Amino acid sequence: MFGIFKKALDKTKDAIKSVVGSEKKEKIDKELLEEALIEADIDYDLVEKILNKLPKEVTKEKLKKELLKVFDVLENKIEINDKPYVFLIIGVNGAGKTTTIAKLAYKFKNEGKSVILGAADTFRAAAIEQLTRWAEILDVPIVKTKQGHDPAAVTYDTIASAKAKGIDIALIDTAGRLHNKVNLQNELKKIVNVAKKAYENAPHKVLLVIDGTQGTSAINQAKVFNEVIGVDGIIVTKLDGTAKGGALFSIVNELKLPIYYVGVGEKPENLVEFDKEEFIDGILEGLYE
Repeated sequence: MFGIFKKALDKTKDAIKSVVGSEKKEKIDKELLEEALIEADIDYDLVEKILNKLPKEVTKEKLKKELLKVFDVLENKIEINDKPYVFLIIGVNGAGKTTTIAKLAYKFKNEGKSVILGAADTFRAAAIEQLTRWAEILDVPIVKTKQGHDPAAVTYDTIASAKAKGIDIALIDTAGRLHNKVNLQNELKKIVNVAKKAYENAPHKVLLVIDGTQGTSAINQAKVFNEVIGVDGIIVTKLDGTAKGGALFSIVNELKLPIYYVGVGEKPENLVEFDKEEFIDGILEGLYE
């Protein structure tokens, strides 16, 4: 896993090295460190909080201890303890939601679990088509309808089908338009209510997909979704394509939500469980090595 994080953070490490240089070092001046962490897109106030108790010259070990504190209280292990276990996947259009659902399906299938997809983003025909293609590639069933039909009905039918066929996991896509918060709120709340009618424990997890290339600007989107529906955790996509990897600290600090998975490429296997130790070690490598 470290190799994956190491590669995914290459652009972020390059941004850091543009500030601190690329030579190996034992300690870094606090002012320079502040500049480097901000360059990696960690929010200024959080950088101040991280560096507040550190001496003028900061060692790798002392910085790691402070960085780990940002993730201290958040447990990010998902225990599949019900059948069907229903995931509602939310996020703005373009964040990589549909591809992330395919990656989750691939992951769970590889773990020996049966999966069904629900194409409840009925606002966009392209989303239905894309998820249908993934269902064919991954050889998993899909419940879908035509563009413009009721997404809550697709959600109900997906869960009902999973129950009837004894399927382990249901992954449900949703529309992600944010231009009208009231519409989004009504639609998502209806989906959740109907999911509970299909199965009282559903949805088990509401996961928000965030585009890693947007850095800390994605936090405001996340706040809207959290207000509207309540979010259990986050999946960050496109981490390999951004120099803003440090934004993960800001996202967790601001939202107090765990990061469950990170997307590090386009292939189905390019979704890894988030590991705070590996992630922080990758950031520190850009600073000290």
